[in-house]
Amino acid sequence: MVLTNEELMYVTGGAVKLSVWAIVGGVITFVIGVVDGYLRPLACNR
Repeated sequence: MVLTNEELMYVTGGAVKLSVWAIVGGVITFVIGVVDGYLRPLACNR
């Protein structure tokens, strides 16, 4: 099946939204923080 140029203008999909990247980045940052806190615990300074 061959699409015309006009049909190609209306093809959508395959794009990753910014919100998905933000969620993935947040989860990765959280996991790194938990691992860092477990392996290298620092005392709270008051």
